[in-house]
Amino acid sequence: MGKFIKDNLNADGVDRRGFLKCMAWAGTGTFCLIQGGVLKSFALSDLANRGLAAAKGELSFVQLSDSHIGFDKAANPDVTATLDAAIAKVNALATPPEFVLHTGDLSHLSKPSEFDTLDQKLKSIRTDKIFYVPGEHDVLNDDGKQFRERYGKGTKGDGWYSFDQKGVHFIGLVNVMNLKAGGLGNLGKEQLEFIEDDVKHLKSSTPIVGVSRVGMGNG
Repeated sequence: MGKFIKDNLNADGVDRRGFLKCMAWAGTGTFCLIQGGVLKSFALSDLANRGLAAAKGELSFVQLSDSHIGFDKAANPDVTATLDAAIAKVNALATPPEFVLHTGDLSHLSKPSEFDTLDQKLKSIRTDKIFYVPGEHDVLNDDGKQFRERYGKGTKGDGWYSFDQKGVHFIGLVNVMNLKAGGLGNLGKEQLEFIEDDVKHLKSSTPIVGVSRVGMGNG
């Protein structure tokens, strides 16, 4: 292994950083829920081992990431099969998630055919709503125009938005435009102003979940 995972080990032997590295080519997913206003997450493959009590909360949803439809190299020569496996895990949940969040790199090269394949696959998922934020592979060549036309209707700027679900406020952020040296993303002044205006009317007790390419955080 190129990277040895040695810190913050859980029962499955994988820490958060290592898990995200694995997600990069696995196109896997996490089961997320809000318990007492706190965001918790579990690997879909590990959820059955934790029992039903761990999977109950005020709100549950699923995060998918890094489908990379169109990729066919040695790291994962069949990404569509991997996505199928992730969808099967979602559909096997005892209770369908309120919604699904796809946090970027839906495609590998931003080709229309890649987005078409993803759309067809996600039609089989048991949920009422799917939300998206772009990854760097989704905004190639056209600065995300095609992504926004397909998945960003009603969003602002480069595709940021917010929504409320069962008392939780979610903010979809875009941090893959104008990438700096080393691949570092940034939000930019206009998006930061949107966030400030978006949350200023919320009660201090309202849970806030920020969704971006690198994952999620709650406040």
